[in-house]
Amino acid sequence: MAVKERDRFSTATRLRLLGEQTAARVYRSQTRRQARRSRLTGRAALLALVVCSLVVALAYPIRQYVAQRAEIADLRRQQRQAEERVEELRDLKARWQDDAYAEQQIRQRLHYVMPGETGYIVIDPDAARQSRTDLGAADRPWYANVWDGVDKSDAAGQ
Repeated sequence: MAVKERDRFSTATRLRLLGEQTAARVYRSQTRRQARRSRLTGRAALLALVVCSLVVALAYPIRQYVAQRAEIADLRRQQRQAEERVEELRDLKARWQDDAYAEQQIRQRLHYVMPGETGYIVIDPDAARQSRTDLGAADRPWYANVWDGVDKSDAAGQ
């Protein structure tokens, strides 16, 4: 027993035990690191593959969804504009059904006067500078003015 005790406290024995313990720790840490590294890399690769697959699989449907939402917004805007135009046309129709408004427009556009009235046309100084072909409705017969109005309305519809 005395030899064992002396051997246990000898420097060579201590250094050998210390070296073995250190080597065991280093070996354990290296094997843990290598095992962890290899597992983590495989999982990371699998996760990256799954994420890339999801991105590729969802890219086209998401793009279509965004494009359709933009198209729906555009169609709603066009619908609002059409509804506003319908309201304007209803107002105009209601005005034209009023005899006083129709008479006012006929007098203004066709330069009609009631019996006993004298018709005057005031010429704008800037209008006098225009070419002879664009003098206006006063220099032409009434049916030419009506026909021009029909042509302009037809051209506006196209």
